[in-house]
Amino acid sequence: MSTAVVVEAPGRYRLAEHTPREPGPGEVLVAVHAVGICGSDREVYQGNRPEGYVRYPLTPGHEWSGTVSQVGAGVPEGLVGRKVVGEGFRNCQVCERCHAGETTLCTDGYEETGFTRPGAMAATLTLPARLLHVLPDDADLTAAALLEPAACVAAAALKAGARPGERVAVVGTGTLGMFAVQFLRAVSPAELLVVGTGNDREALSRRFGATGFRLEDQGLPDDFDVVIETAGSASAARTAASLLRRGGRLVLTGIPGPGADGLDPTDLVVRQLEVQTVFGAPPDAWAHTVRVFGTGLLDPLPLVTHQLPLTGFPQAIELVGAGDPKVGKVLLRP
Repeated sequence: MSTAVVVEAPGRYRLAEHTPREPGPGEVLVAVHAVGICGSDREVYQGNRPEGYVRYPLTPGHEWSGTVSQVGAGVPEGLVGRKVVGEGFRNCQVCERCHAGETTLCTDGYEETGFTRPGAMAATLTLPARLLHVLPDDADLTAAALLEPAACVAAAALKAGARPGERVAVVGTGTLGMFAVQFLRAVSPAELLVVGTGNDREALSRRFGATGFRLEDQGLPDDFDVVIETAGSASAARTAASLLRRGGRLVLTGIPGPGADGLDPTDLVVRQLEVQTVFGAPPDAWAHTVRVFGTGLLDPLPLVTHQLPLTGFPQAIELVGAGDPKVGKVLLRP
């Protein structure tokens, strides 16, 4: 019998019998290879995800990889057997924002795999074929399970628009931070600094292309062209802004807790900083991520430290929230 994780309500979950849902017109059925656990999954389980951005009961899982096993009417048969990943946002496709390619801003309301629609913590996942991104035949599906967070960082990198020879920095050394290093390295910066709260990720940062590493409480420079923040704290956002030269470009990807003190608007105006934010990944960021992954310039596998069966869901949630520097990306393997 195949199983699925079902979070009934905050703090309550069960392993349920899973029956694959036949794909309807325009849909595909994917055999899930691996699904990642991130902080938002922990929010779903604990019940502190923002209102309107989760719907119980729910099978979580928005970071996943798998193989197409069946297609519905109107979907090319050639997709069967292909390795894939998929976008999470279930956009309407007809509003002004969707037509502009800004699917994460769909005006029809928020719907996302793993939060308001059934996710990939199950043996199979049924979803619209239009959300798929096909991987090379020789792709490592375990590594590919991390392409969703990578796509979110790709969105940040595309917004930042770093150019060859610019001085760039990343604040945060988690999964998102390590992906930011890899994307920024690909544009040949003159300098690539990583700022963290501990030294545990310095070696990995340099392996991915960082030219420097500093702790947040050390004396930091203030003349960088581009900074991407990935740590998800108000202090990290302020640190990221402080690293920039006048007129520099900042992209925030982390989500601090409610009520966190923000950036100083006077400082933003006087220094003419350009500030952008990212929540999720639109199609162009996904396509960019899959291309970079296919060329070998994106290496997610060193970030994976734990792989557990679906029965290990509570352990995985604890690992993600433990704050242990030895814990990187945790995957469940249906």
